[in-house]
Amino acid sequence: MKNAFYISLLLFSAFVFGQQKRVETSIDTTKNKIGAEFKLTLKTSVDTLSKVKFPNVKNFGALEVIRSYPIDTVKNNDRYELIKRYGLTQFDSGRYVIPSIKVIINNKAFLTDSIAVEVAPVQVDTLKQKMYDIKDVVAVDNPIGNWWKWLLGFLLLVGIAAAVYWYTKKYQKKKIEEEVYKTPIERATILMNSLEQKELWQKGEIKEYYSELTDIARNYIEEAIEIPAMESTTSELITGLKAASMKKKMKITQETIDNLERVLKQADLVKFAKSKPMEFEITEDRNKIQKAIVVLDSAIPVDVPAEEEQLLNEMQRQKQVQIQLAKQRKKRIQIAIAAVGFVITAVLAFFIVTRGFENVKDTILGHETKELLEGEWIKSEYGNPSVIIETPKVLKRIDLKKSLPKEGLALVKEMQSFAYGSFVGDFYLMVSTMKYKQDTQTDLNKAVEVTVQSIESQGAQNMIVKQEDFETPEGVKGVKAYGTFVKLNGLTNTSQKIFYEILLFGQDGGLQQILILHEEGDHYANDIVNRVLSSVELKQLKN
Repeated sequence: MKNAFYISLLLFSAFVFGQQKRVETSIDTTKNKIGAEFKLTLKTSVDTLSKVKFPNVKNFGALEVIRSYPIDTVKNNDRYELIKRYGLTQFDSGRYVIPSIKVIINNKAFLTDSIAVEVAPVQVDTLKQKMYDIKDVVAVDNPIGNWWKWLLGFLLLVGIAAAVYWYTKKYQKKKIEEEVYKTPIERATILMNSLEQKELWQKGEIKEYYSELTDIARNYIEEAIEIPAMESTTSELITGLKAASMKKKMKITQETIDNLERVLKQADLVKFAKSKPMEFEITEDRNKIQKAIVVLDSAIPVDVPAEEEQLLNEMQRQKQVQIQLAKQRKKRIQIAIAAVGFVITAVLAFFIVTRGFENVKDTILGHETKELLEGEWIKSEYGNPSVIIETPKVLKRIDLKKSLPKEGLALVKEMQSFAYGSFVGDFYLMVSTMKYKQDTQTDLNKAVEVTVQSIESQGAQNMIVKQEDFETPEGVKGVKAYGTFVKLNGLTNTSQKIFYEILLFGQDGGLQQILILHEEGDHYANDIVNRVLSSVELKQLKN
């Protein structure tokens, strides 16, 4: 039994050894950087009749297959050596294991060796390489120019003017028609002639022709005989016409009523059933309508009203006049409103095209820094050693001694601070000067660090600090620090990105400081900062 166990173990070891050696596994490197490629190679040797299938997957363990290379075949006497390569990568640092991979040879599975690899992060030396903030948006010169804006504004003004002209012309035309058409028969006659001049049916617009033709007849009947002809169907209109003729004692022949009814029904077929009458039928229908209007008008009795009726009619006429005057006043008001709206729209369109939408919006709705920039500026002298500076508002004296540590305050002989705005607001400007008790050389770089720490103590987060030399027009040299930080609003739980600039000057044992904060992206504030900093003048200490 013991010998049998050793023999079995030997055979099993030989089997495993043979299986492992059937597919050789290698890799070009076991250490690489994030995102770099590991080249994994699988190699096997088979006879000419063998079938080999390499895996086609997207991942080997935690490593991603970024490329599967074609199989290389090398012939060696009566055998083939097959070489398969894979490109692997990983985008997180750490130690990983490429697991055993199953290769199928003649429908039998053979496992490759597992390999451990290491992915290292990319080292960034922040001491040698400065960190820079995201650049502001830079305006690109437009090779086309701004002519299209002027064209757009011109077309907008033309469109508005055309709309106002069309509305006014339509109203005036209607008013003229009301004045010209003294009686219903005159209106009907003029409209019939106008309809013929349009030659609608000759152009194939038969439906439009019959629609206008019957509208003329219906309008006449409604005005002259006083029945609701426009809202009635053909049957209702004929019934109402017969009743009105009996009531008004109008002598109308049955032929006239039949002709009118036939034309109205023909018009209904044309409008709703797409019927197309012949040319002679259209002419006959037109003549029948014209004759029916003339017959109806001549059949209306002309009675001489009694004195009471005349008075009543006069009162009704006066009432109608008042109604017409009210309508005319309403129309004039509408035209005036439209004209004012046109002028306002035109002016807004002009300024939007020439100055931009944001500028016009800020002008109308108001914008703090825009009002500061365009307001009256003041040039004043602050502190000792004094700083002469031009600002949009007079700076008010503030007390910053309470914010200084006791050990720092003990070194200060005199300190004066002036500011406009609030640190938690959208714009803040401060000028501060101090004199030390002892005559010491001021370290401006250290002063920058202290100022930055002071800003951070007031809630600034993620501060980015850049520093460069600064020189006034008079040649006084100092240090300029600038960058951005994030300010949190505790009430709304929102964050705001703030841009800051600090100027520091050291003179004869004294320190002069200018601090400006504003919302990033505020171009009005950028113009204010440029104007303020370009106006800085410094005076020597007074002993």
